Amino acid sequence: MAKDADDNDAAIVERLRALEREIERHNEHYYVNDAPLISDADYDSLFRELRDLEKAHPALKSPDSPTEKVGGKRASSFQAVEHPLPMLSLSNALNAEEFLEFDKRTRERLALDEVEYTAETKLDGLAISLVYQAGRLVTAATRGDGRTGEDVTHNVLTIKEVPRELRSTDLPAVFEVRGEIFMPHKGFEALNSAQRKKGDKVFANPRNAAAGSLRQLDAEITATRPLTLYCYSVGYVEGGELPLNQWEMLRYLGDLGFPVSPETKLLRGHEAALEYFYSIQKRRESLDYEIDGVVYKVNEFAQQQALGNVARAPRWAIAFKFPPEEAQTKVAAIDVQVGRTGALTPVARLEPVVVGGVTVTNATLHNADEVARKDVRVGDTVIVRRAGDVIPEVVRVVLEARPKNTETFVMPDSVPGQERAQLIEAMKHFVSRRALDIDGLGEKIIEQLYDEGLINSVADIFTLSAGDVAALERMGEKSTANLLQAIEQSKQTTLARFLYSLGIKEVGETTAESLVDAFGSIEAIAATQFEQLIEVPDVGPVVAQSVIDFFADAESVALVAALRRNGVVWPDPVEEAASEITNQPLAGLTSVITGTLSGMTREEAKQRLQSLGAKVTGSVSKKTSFVVVGDEPGSKATKAESLGVRILFEDEFTALLDSPEGKF
Repeated sequence: MAKDADDNDAAIVERLRALEREIERHNEHYYVNDAPLISDADYDSLFRELRDLEKAHPALKSPDSPTEKVGGKRASSFQAVEHPLPMLSLSNALNAEEFLEFDKRTRERLALDEVEYTAETKLDGLAISLVYQAGRLVTAATRGDGRTGEDVTHNVLTIKEVPRELRSTDLPAVFEVRGEIFMPHKGFEALNSAQRKKGDKVFANPRNAAAGSLRQLDAEITATRPLTLYCYSVGYVEGGELPLNQWEMLRYLGDLGFPVSPETKLLRGHEAALEYFYSIQKRRESLDYEIDGVVYKVNEFAQQQALGNVARAPRWAIAFKFPPEEAQTKVAAIDVQVGRTGALTPVARLEPVVVGGVTVTNATLHNADEVARKDVRVGDTVIVRRAGDVIPEVVRVVLEARPKNTETFVMPDSVPGQERAQLIEAMKHFVSRRALDIDGLGEKIIEQLYDEGLINSVADIFTLSAGDVAALERMGEKSTANLLQAIEQSKQTTLARFLYSLGIKEVGETTAESLVDAFGSIEAIAATQFEQLIEVPDVGPVVAQSVIDFFADAESVALVAALRRNGVVWPDPVEEAASEITNQPLAGLTSVITGTLSGMTREEAKQRLQSLGAKVTGSVSKKTSFVVVGDEPGSKATKAESLGVRILFEDEFTALLDSPEGKF
């Protein structure tokens, strides 16, 4: 028995030491090299395993364990700065149950029924300490290992949002302000675009871009990078009187000129805290900066002091993290898909992995240039990202995990069955709900019709007989009649729907409507010159050239003629607009819809707006009259705010639709 126990202890010690080495290695890559090897979720999993093993076997815990440290070691390129007060890390809650456990412990320790919290967005950037003496910035340092950081004062001075001097008559003699330096999404995208053009390294994510930019040995390079910061706390202080709670402290910092997150809220109790978390989670994609959760802090400083700290984290704060939107998995295969325009798209087939609460098995590799740039190969370990409803994508390859003898993926010029695949994709698009909307004509039936030689183009759909359809597998008399009726009804359409259904490259619904609004007939659109096209809203040079190329192609012109000959018709848009413009309450107004509406689909919302005379477009500009904002809105909501365009949330939008006059 004693030997079995010894063997068990030896196995546990071996696993503990292995986890310590692995975590320290990842700490160095993340904090020092700004080049993480694994996703945050995978790192959290390793860290939790180590912590749980140490709790279960405290006698075997190493005094140098990563669970007792904060961050990574200091980079040797910078002077060391010892923090007068340690810069601690935060404990994590990965779900509501874990947050509620934190709240329960806090209430019990404080003997309170409810705790007052400040809630702040958890920025994914680089922690910074700003030390002021007599109101002047004297030192800026990274967190480092929590006790010793890197002197990056010269670089931080290039960030315009960082105050150089504090103009106040009642300042402490020494005043340390802490915050997070980060890079907004737009700045990150612009930086990576510039890096690619120069042939330089591109950054994996905004956090790495911010850290790499701040750690430049040449401050002039840092000055060219789009860095900013939000401040969230005060560290070491000598002299002076400061607010007695976190909420008032944030207001005080704002009054001194420090940027503070506008998303910060003062909340009472766990129910309000959870409500805030889910609200921020829904709006996450609309923010112009990366966040990976919400930080809750007990508001009163006296209560914080009573709760105290553990080795690396305060007991009075917790980071409630969002479900991971990045995860690590392996590439099982790379397939090539054919789109309706004939474009080839490489797709990575993945070992199933949960990303952001959804199981992902496929991820787009976009195009030949992108798959070559990332050098994704079958057998590679990769980081996969999923954001909102966006198709999952491969972010990067974990090169150190690459197996030997992998082969570079070469994008083919063509694939077997490409013509068939392209035609079927074009037909699926043509009959889809937002195009000609032929209910019951799904992919399986389209494939049967094509393989039987009954349809070779979308125009042939309107020549199908009852005998053609009834002969198909699983098509009874009623199903046949319903499909033929749907085909007949689809002949009555609108010019915008018809134009969209043709599958012209780069021409979506909104662009099709803009073209119809501008030119009024398909003959006019077909005859329009490049210079006229690019003057149309939602039409740029690429779209304009696609339209010209489509109508310059003899087969495309013949297809349009065949469809019209086979009975597809639409009312004259000019006459239709003239007949409807009177008595329409929203006539002359331009609207945009973004986010998910709970009471209707976006297509239904669009139709309701159009029925009231409003034009619905896909982009926000100064000419936009109002923007309808649902849950999880995109960047359109942010742009509307910046331009001062009126925003209607769903309750206001519903009230507008329900009002007798249909007016604001």
